[in-house]
Amino acid sequence: MQSKPIRGWMWQMVVLALAALAAGIAPARAAAEPDPRDDASPWGMGSSAEWSGDYPKFNPLLDQAGVKWIRLWNEWAGVQPKPGQWDWSVTDKIVANAKANHLRILPAWCYFAPWASADGGTRKGPVKDMQFWRDYVAASVGRYKADIKYWEVWNEFNGSFYVGPNKPKEYADLVVAAYDTAKKSDPGAKIGMSVANFDVNFLDEAIKAGAAGHFDFICVHPYENLGALAEGGEMGYLSLAGNLRDMLKANKQPADIPLWITEVGYAAPIKAEPKADAKQAEILVKGHLLSIAQGFQRIFWFEARGPSYGGGTDLGIIRADWTLRPAYQAYKTMTALLGPEPAYRGWLDLGKGGYGFVFKGKEGDVLAAWAPPGKECKATFAGDVKVTALAGAATPLAAGKELALGDLPVFISGLPAELAKQAQANLGKPYPWGGDYAHATQVSCKLGAVNLEDGLKQVNPKTTVVVNDLAETWRRTSFAFGGEGHYTYFRVDPQFVPYGTTSLEITAVVRRAAPAKPANVGLEYESSKGYTGFKGPNYEVPADAQWHEQTWKLTDANFVGQWGWNFRLTTTGSPGEVDLKEVRVKKAAAPAK
Repeated sequence: MQSKPIRGWMWQMVVLALAALAAGIAPARAAAEPDPRDDASPWGMGSSAEWSGDYPKFNPLLDQAGVKWIRLWNEWAGVQPKPGQWDWSVTDKIVANAKANHLRILPAWCYFAPWASADGGTRKGPVKDMQFWRDYVAASVGRYKADIKYWEVWNEFNGSFYVGPNKPKEYADLVVAAYDTAKKSDPGAKIGMSVANFDVNFLDEAIKAGAAGHFDFICVHPYENLGALAEGGEMGYLSLAGNLRDMLKANKQPADIPLWITEVGYAAPIKAEPKADAKQAEILVKGHLLSIAQGFQRIFWFEARGPSYGGGTDLGIIRADWTLRPAYQAYKTMTALLGPEPAYRGWLDLGKGGYGFVFKGKEGDVLAAWAPPGKECKATFAGDVKVTALAGAATPLAAGKELALGDLPVFISGLPAELAKQAQANLGKPYPWGGDYAHATQVSCKLGAVNLEDGLKQVNPKTTVVVNDLAETWRRTSFAFGGEGHYTYFRVDPQFVPYGTTSLEITAVVRRAAPAKPANVGLEYESSKGYTGFKGPNYEVPADAQWHEQTWKLTDANFVGQWGWNFRLTTTGSPGEVDLKEVRVKKAAAPAK
């Protein structure tokens, strides 16, 4: 077939395009093309090593539930069993299966190959030669750069998965080496720092130890903070992203660095139990919604199908027998309504205290709503709406008719435009549910049958028991509860103690449970170096039936909620139990320099 001559104006277009490419300017259409390795969806799932081999069976189920990311990889020892010997068979299959099920992968580089570790195992460092680590990173990125963009450095380095003489410095060294090496193999690769729990202090130390400027995103595993949602811990959970960003600002790192949750979960019984299974579904949905609302870009639930870690429970949304838990259906309902890339619109205060969060969903604005534990809030809407339960059942609700909100979140579709505008107007404003404590000088908690919480919340109150007399009620340490019965946990409203607040006074009103039996009480709290005990002996409670006040003055506090609490009163080593009437936290003047 004979070709036709190119007209003059076509030559001009060709010349201009070539000139733009020579100048490094990509055509507009090419610039708009999405990275095939990326996905803006927050919906992720993880798997433990124990059951990771089941991914060919659970990945299709995750795809059906709306999951878009999977945190799953082979350990270094499996990839490089000996120096110079590489085995990509497992990781090749993981990548192929993920692609077949429309999942993108977040690998974690861990742990040591035994021949590269300090002791011939997989957890002890420092690495014998940093070049071994660089080679591992370079080989991984080089092989999978067409499929994988994001890489997480280690798994819970600050926890039990690494042993070394200087954890922050050794982690920083691995992060820097991974970052520099990965960028050479793939300039578009993104490298994430990662910690167990919500250990802001470890991240702070690692950044100061040399990791500054050598990471693209931050990963946390806030299990305890998620668990506190079962007791009304929404305000504490909503403070996580803010504390991370304040830490980044303090270290002169970009405050808009993406934040990820790469592990979080809540256990359910191995055998079906309706009440406990419903609680897992409730916490799963609340955790995801609150995470997205505060700006976390990805949330990886742990886990897909989980083994039991003791106590007759596991964390999977799929049981060992492959039946689907209510949490699976709740996840599927959530992703179906909110779509693959939900956008947070803002919050609403429903029915005098009901939680409400509005998202741009798959087919318009969707309101997710629930009530605080043990309370019922009633909401009405100016127009007809549709209410969808976690199990997926949808019910119409006529305009003006009351909707009773309980512990379980519900989704309201067809939201009246005025409410959607109200939510958007609230975006960025302080949340209304915890009160305004930004300018308060003191917060308190009066303990009793129903605690009177004014900016201070007792966490896990089951470690104490209620005591009544004719005039009042209070709480008592419960040694019969076991080891945890020696601790009474508290969390301060995050507005009252923003990141960097160091000078505080904590006062406890206490007395002996039995005047004739000696008793003492101490304090453990979050400091700039993590959890620590107050220096000095425990307070010896006087031998009478009167109430007494004990005050601890802190100069190194840093309340971020690493394990879901800020401080705890401790009676470890106390012969007798202690009655607790009130606890107060007061802002103190910073010590003179």
